[in-house]
Amino acid sequence: MIQRPLWLSLVKHAWSRRSVVWLSGVRRVGKTTLARMLPDAVYMNCDLPSAARALEDPELFFGGQRPGGIVVLDEVHQLRDPSRLLKIAADEFPRLKILATGSSTLAATGKFHDSLAGRKAAIHLYPVLWEECPEPFGVPGLDRRLLHGGLPDALLSEERPEAFFAEWIDSFYARDILELFSIRNRHGFLLLLRLLLRWSGGQVDYTRLSRLTELSRPTVKSYLEALQIAHAVHLLRPFHSGGLREIVSRPRCYAFDTGFVAFERGWNRIREDDRGVLWEHLVFDALRLRHIDDRIFYWRDKSGREIDFVVRRGRDRVDVFECKINPDRLDPSRVNAFRSRYPEGDNYVVSPRAKQPYRMRRGERVFTVCTTRDLP
Repeated sequence: MIQRPLWLSLVKHAWSRRSVVWLSGVRRVGKTTLARMLPDAVYMNCDLPSAARALEDPELFFGGQRPGGIVVLDEVHQLRDPSRLLKIAADEFPRLKILATGSSTLAATGKFHDSLAGRKAAIHLYPVLWEECPEPFGVPGLDRRLLHGGLPDALLSEERPEAFFAEWIDSFYARDILELFSIRNRHGFLLLLRLLLRWSGGQVDYTRLSRLTELSRPTVKSYLEALQIAHAVHLLRPFHSGGLREIVSRPRCYAFDTGFVAFERGWNRIREDDRGVLWEHLVFDALRLRHIDDRIFYWRDKSGREIDFVVRRGRDRVDVFECKINPDRLDPSRVNAFRSRYPEGDNYVVSPRAKQPYRMRRGERVFTVCTTRDLP
């Protein structure tokens, strides 16, 4: 078992703001294991008919709990009316601490008639972060995390679990996509998912995806929205100020886990050239943990110069994050091009080799070199 104290502290902090915490994340990411780490919690597996019967009368159930106690409602979307249950808990029993879990965002299905705005705090549980890995430094530990991915079962497997990845994709469609979104075109949907995994980190080309999947452009966009809601992919918007030389509309698509990217690319070992694009995924997860999604972008101009990640920190301040396995290979020309337009902000090089943060100068620019653990 991988201990995840970071996420337990986030849950406890969220309870200081709201009595109901919504913990979401992809299948097998460890939501149930995390919930069971909470001491003295009343655990309800909402997949079970017995749990559904116990929760049919929310007033009776919550009224029978110890004041200040913790109640876990695992896979709460399986219930007939989960939003009503959580609303009653938030409004009538605010002294209870409720942790509700699911594979997607709260309003993914028609069962949720209320988004619980103002009543809940939301936490998105990511695959095991690089800073959570027991071997934080060194190529062997990094390659294992990149190749196996961050779902605990796969990461802890001695051999790369090929069957696990294939089974997960089938289960994801059957248990999440079919149940939550009623998408019946299994072949077209899974073909789209596999293409997005294979091309993860690249720009989205809807026309090409439509042609290769034989789905219409509106259908591709609809399926892509479902994948985002289910946390399987994330679209990263380009940063721009409307300049004629900047990319302004085409997002980049990142898959949720490096193991699935490597699996769909047919990689059974990590070569030196493979590490860069997969390390970028781990940095992206670390940034999303620290910043709301609406403040994270990438930047690219029409000359092909590109910044891996840009974080808006204020009205005029934007921080730059370049992902490098070897920070000595940084090319500052791309940052110089960006800073000619947006001069205010800090520059970071994020590297797994940086045991401690340090600063380096490249031309007129100063960069802070750090690993994901030390990101601001």
